[in-house]
Amino acid sequence: MTTTRAPGMAAEVIAVRPGAPLTGSVTVDGSKNAALPLLATAAALGHPVRLSNIPANTDVQIMLALLQQAGWHVAQPVGKPTTAVILPTGNRHTHPHLPQAAHIRASYYLVPALLARHGEARLPWPGGCRIGARGMDLHFKVYEAFGDRSIVDDTGYRVEVATLRTGTVSLVLPFRSRGATVAAMLRAVTTGRPLRLGEPNLSPEVLCVLEALHTAGWETRACERLLILSPPSSAPNDAAWVVPGDKVEAGTLACAVAVTGGSARIEGTRSDDLGPLVAALHRLGISASSEANTLTVNVQDGRVASRPLRAIASLSPGGLDADFEPPLMALSLGLPGTHLFADAINPGRHGNLLPQLARLGAVIEEISPTECRLTGPQRLTGTGVEATDIRTGSALMVAGLTAQGVTTLGGLDQLRRGHADLPGKLHALGADICEVTP
Repeated sequence: MTTTRAPGMAAEVIAVRPGAPLTGSVTVDGSKNAALPLLATAAALGHPVRLSNIPANTDVQIMLALLQQAGWHVAQPVGKPTTAVILPTGNRHTHPHLPQAAHIRASYYLVPALLARHGEARLPWPGGCRIGARGMDLHFKVYEAFGDRSIVDDTGYRVEVATLRTGTVSLVLPFRSRGATVAAMLRAVTTGRPLRLGEPNLSPEVLCVLEALHTAGWETRACERLLILSPPSSAPNDAAWVVPGDKVEAGTLACAVAVTGGSARIEGTRSDDLGPLVAALHRLGISASSEANTLTVNVQDGRVASRPLRAIASLSPGGLDADFEPPLMALSLGLPGTHLFADAINPGRHGNLLPQLARLGAVIEEISPTECRLTGPQRLTGTGVEATDIRTGSALMVAGLTAQGVTTLGGLDQLRRGHADLPGKLHALGADICEVTP
């Protein structure tokens, strides 16, 4: 098959079928999960920030639009489509109307910047992937620790600056929430107060924010039990940050290469971010290594010595990112052994993914709503499936590379929320894949 997308038209479905092993080299886009909090951090700082390697996926484009609607100027240097300069303007119209915030989960990252600029943040309940209830109660507790007040109703929520306080803010999170950790960091920035945060989330995306604040003059320290922020001793200078490569896109491409018995180099992702994924691939008998910002996958002659995999999503430092679980599940369907998967972080994800894999003929036992196991190898047969969320869509593309016949994937609006052109990257590695327009 060849790509049939007409210029300027969005594909309605993707068609995938088995082909030769994937080979070659490809570079990942910037990380959506890192770009979104970094954009919010730029807004919170209140002085110009130049951010490069910004991905062109839909969620990030919505965040850029929200910044402009809320009173920040977003400038794109000529000839640099992945770079933007974010700086506040003199326009401080009260209570900006931000209905697009309902389309992405990460809109809640904007609350601290809105509080600093407008004295309150009025936002609809966040959207994003429908992968289970992920409430904001812990975010509201963070803001209360800074003296803010939260009001909620069926349509959304409002956070107001209620009491101006000084001194160090100290609180301990009951679980390692990425969103609440970033909320605490950015509210410390907008209030200029020191922060001592117990049990923080220290995922690579949070550490990106911590590194960015350090370059802006904040004193930063973090260990597994405690994160400390202290304000700069002088006025910060303009900052220049780089969005790291998308580790999840790299992991998805690695699983796609492995499932076809191929050999490829995946460039652009920090090696430190890929340790849990590489360990999982090794467990499955896949030769993989990550160094010098390059992930290398090499399956010799299509033969692997697979061992049972336990892919347990974890918020602990060094744990397996939940977004790695779906492509690893698609890969494991073709490998010997009984493999266990669990994701209690996103309790609705298996409810999306497993029925779609079952359409391809996968036999997966649900132990609970968040835990399942499967025994491979299994033979899959192509049919029509739907990307009901970002990671389900990418996992189905991996599965389609070995399913006999043609697999057609719909719901591409979901896939594009996280990946600007994942099908194009697979095609560059030799995948038999095409995008079909209406």
